[in-house]
Amino acid sequence: MAATISFHAGTAGSIANLAGSGLGFFGSSFGQSVEVGSYQDTTYITDGAGSTQGAVCENTKWIHPNSGIQSDAGEIALNYIPNRLATLNIRFTNDTAVKTQNTKLRIFDRSNINNEASGVTTKVAELIHPNISQAVVSNSSDTSWSTPTGSSVIMTLATAPGVSGEGQGPTHTRHDWYTVISASPDSIGAKTLYGLYVELEYL
Repeated sequence: MAATISFHAGTAGSIANLAGSGLGFFGSSFGQSVEVGSYQDTTYITDGAGSTQGAVCENTKWIHPNSGIQSDAGEIALNYIPNRLATLNIRFTNDTAVKTQNTKLRIFDRSNINNEASGVTTKVAELIHPNISQAVVSNSSDTSWSTPTGSSVIMTLATAPGVSGEGQGPTHTRHDWYTVISASPDSIGAKTLYGLYVELEYL
């Protein structure tokens, strides 16, 4: 198989490849609006218009620069959130073992990666926490949210994380990054000029 980046989400134990679809951020349930200036209460796999309901995803709602609210844990510091509760798993695979580096994530308008998304503010944090317990702190996970927007703020993810997302040496045939994502509308109305872009180098 050629080098491939894929995106995975869903509740723990029910992961779905997001090829041909994406994430939608809603209020208390699918299709419910998020108030302007507030952050989502639920996350679903959906289509580009946010009209087709797919699987429910793990949800972390921005509440503080260093923490979020999760449905089963309440408010929790970012570096206590396990990989298994990530909103999005970004996965790189290759036929031969390689090292990945300079992995960049940005939020854009689905037209030009250098443009900001239209009408929405997005917070992202990287998890590097393979331990399944929410009572264990990770010394590697982000401790604060980033706001990656177009070309002005690009988020750099971990180098060569391996399958566990923690890093097990420089080369692997698969590398996984785990992120929590939280979104807030800047104005009323659906936000469809809104996408996530990932690029990396491998050797």
